[in-house]
Amino acid sequence: MPMDKNIDYPAAYVVNGESATVSIIKLSDNTVSETFDIMNSSGNMIMWPHHIYSHQDHLTIGVPGMDLSAGHTGGMAGMKGRILILDAKKGTILKDIETPAMNHNAVYSPDGTEIWTTQMAMDGKVLVYDATTYAVKNTISVGEDPAEVTFSMDGTKAYVCNGGSGTVSVISPSAKTVVATLTVGDDPVGAWPAGNGKMYVDNEASQTISVIDVATNTVSETVSLGFMPGFAAHNASKMNYG
Repeated sequence: MPMDKNIDYPAAYVVNGESATVSIIKLSDNTVSETFDIMNSSGNMIMWPHHIYSHQDHLTIGVPGMDLSAGHTGGMAGMKGRILILDAKKGTILKDIETPAMNHNAVYSPDGTEIWTTQMAMDGKVLVYDATTYAVKNTISVGEDPAEVTFSMDGTKAYVCNGGSGTVSVISPSAKTVVATLTVGDDPVGAWPAGNGKMYVDNEASQTISVIDVATNTVSETVSLGFMPGFAAHNASKMNYG
């Protein structure tokens, strides 16, 4: 078993898919200070961890089990996913949850009481877990082959990009119901939050960014890129698409 770490300093965490490790960057000097080896830490073979999120001293990692670095489409029928919950200071795995279908990410709700993940299937779903007991609290039906689930900056809405449907499901986090379904580009992957009241959707196949207005549940703009985006980030003075 791996030795416990002691991450008692401001740090950034980077998940490395191919090696199934997490690199810890010490922010005071921008050096890699520690590495969490998660491939065999839970007693199960952890393959191709994908996204990592934090809440207080916990980390969640979605484990689709396949390489998604060249694009997020596809997947094997019957393939299961995983959610890992880690102690951010010690680097130990607190819980290893197998999901019925492949997932892309696993993210804490804004208040930290729940963990949300998608199920990549023709009859796409969102599973909502209790963050303390790890029991499934809710199952929400969305579109085909959902990828990332994210939350708006103000926490009032959740967004699920349905790659097979070319849509985004807008969900009320409190009611656990879909309040709107928005048509975006081809093969949307994630709706990424920004401080300007917008969500930015990276549409891989159509090589565009769809801009969603959080307040009105409408697509206000479509930005053509000419290349496949993998993420979108916004700040007040400059837009970055990559």
